[in-house]
Amino acid sequence: MGFAPFDEDYPWDALIPYRQTAAAHPGGVVDLSIGTPVDPTPQLVQQALADAANAPGYPTVAGTPELRRALTGWWARRRSAHLTEPEILATIGSKELVGLLPSLLGLGEGDAVVVPTTAYPTYEVGARLAGATVIPADDVAAWEGNNRVRLVWVNSPANPTGAVIGREELQRIIAAARNLGAVVASDECYAELPWTPTWVETGVPSLLADDVTNGDRSGLLAAYSLSKQSNLAGYRAAFIAGDADLIAKISLLRRHLGMMVPAPVQAAMVAALNDDEHVRQGRERYGRRREILLQALTAAGFIIDHSEAGLYLWARREGSDDCWQIVGELAENGIIVGPGAFYGSGARGHVRISLTATDERVEQAAARLAP
Repeated sequence: MGFAPFDEDYPWDALIPYRQTAAAHPGGVVDLSIGTPVDPTPQLVQQALADAANAPGYPTVAGTPELRRALTGWWARRRSAHLTEPEILATIGSKELVGLLPSLLGLGEGDAVVVPTTAYPTYEVGARLAGATVIPADDVAAWEGNNRVRLVWVNSPANPTGAVIGREELQRIIAAARNLGAVVASDECYAELPWTPTWVETGVPSLLADDVTNGDRSGLLAAYSLSKQSNLAGYRAAFIAGDADLIAKISLLRRHLGMMVPAPVQAAMVAALNDDEHVRQGRERYGRRREILLQALTAAGFIIDHSEAGLYLWARREGSDDCWQIVGELAENGIIVGPGAFYGSGARGHVRISLTATDERVEQAAARLAP
């Protein structure tokens, strides 16, 4: 018997022929498709990992006292959320948490999970894995009052669009979900990468921020990752925070399953969380790359939608609704981008262009895009 979430091919495999085309370009491939960091992991983080390499015993699921202190400090300092230690939990990257959360919350047949209409596919895969139904919706009006809804996913800044949800809209989502007894889970992994003046000045709002929740975090969870802000994608270093009762239930299940962040990685997380300077430097680096690509794409006739924060430019051609045509066109120039079709039927006219390439490759891309 087939298992629904895995009966289909992995979406990114569809790019293989385009990669082959791009590889034939004399200047080599410029890969702007998958947002995997290419810059060095900060030296202080590497050193913390090495110093903790002697780890013969099992780590705890809850995390070391040092990690828990670093996490509460980070939430207060960077996300305006004053949490207690029972409200936080380390995870093995954020993707596994996104994929497993509906199952960890006990959802199943008859339950519904709300996901954004243009979204990272793992939200849907996680719901299907649990046996739940998926409701794609961007407006609260599409699901409020639906008693089947047990989980509502929020993604801000959004992958792939870079759109940001404001405080008032977050509060509206919270109110509607609480009327149903549903959990709201916010994926906030790109929050330290704002670009438009409003969000640079005020910061991207967190679901858990004090001025959003008024101190009431019941039914709320937020996930964050150090992959992007600290170049730790290879460490699988992330965490979840929010409702203490939900965190306790999730933690218990993870203890049974042995899902614990390795001890050396926990030590590395402490170093990363306690240092804001490397995050600032990384944001400046991505900002320079973004400006180069933004100018080159605009000059080449592309329209950039949203892209207010995060690691991507959400681009389209006027009058075109075929992302694969754009993917093919750019592959002929040795540039690989992400097809909007991977993110929902409404995104088929767009491509996602990542900022995660070296300065030299970004400059190569800009040169190839020149009219």
